This record gives sequence, structure tokens and C-alpha cells, in this order.
Amino acid sequence: MSDRVFLDTNVLVYAHDARDGRKQAISKAIVRGITYSGAGVVSMQVLQEFYNTVTRKLAVPLPRNEARAVVEDLSHFCIKTVPEDLLTAFQVEDQAMISFWDAMIVAAAIKAGATRILSEDLNAGQVIGGVRIENPFAVA
Repeated sequence: MSDRVFLDTNVLVYAHDARDGRKQAISKAIVRGITYSGAGVVSMQVLQEFYNTVTRKLAVPLPRNEARAVVEDLSHFCIKTVPEDLLTAFQVEDQAMISFWDAMIVAAAIKAGATRILSEDLNAGQVIGGVRIENPFAVA
């Protein structure tokens, strides 16, 4: 897999949030694509944020059993992180001048060998640690 793609939490959440049909369709297509190709990667942080968001913050929250099933399915794409990965996140935080939590996302993507991070929250077009940030919801 030469083109590993790291999915940020918002991409996964939109796949289960009917409030924005366009974003939901895009997210569902992305998730289907990475599931089929095996090129996707997430982190434990993303899975935790996803579960918390879809069970507590959506207008129509997912039932916990459904959210847990999604997390279990996505766990196959989860990069294992260790305390030493915090050092990478600290470096990313300082060099890219982004929040610690965003730096953890980038550090996990770097560790996974991802070439891209799909995120609505990070700066699209920015390259951090060799990983390009892309906003899949940006309207051209």
C-alpha cells in the first residue's frame, strides 16, 4: 500500500450524521473506499473521539451498540501508538504550531506511513512531517 490515508475524526463522524447530506455522502464513500482497499488508517484517539461524538453530540445520536460495532470494524485500521509517540507529537506541535491533539493525529499518521490526512479541521494543503493535509469537503 503506497498511499496510506489517515482519517481524522470528523470524516468518520459525518458518515453517521445526516444533518449534512453532502458531507455524509462524501464520508461514506471515503470509508467504503478505505475499507475496500485497506489503505485507511486511524488512531485510538480518533476512535475515542468518534465514539464520544456519535453517541453524545449528534442531533440523533447513534445507539451505543451501533457505535461500538463501528469502532470494532474500524479498529482493524488502527495504528498502535506508544508513549514514545508523544515525543513526535511534541515536535510536530512546536514545528507546525498546531494544537497538541492535532499534533497527535499527525504523529500517528507519520508513524503509520500515511501520505495524506483527510481532515476538515487541519489546514488543507499543508504538509507536516511529509504528510499532506486534505479537506475532502472543500468545494472547488
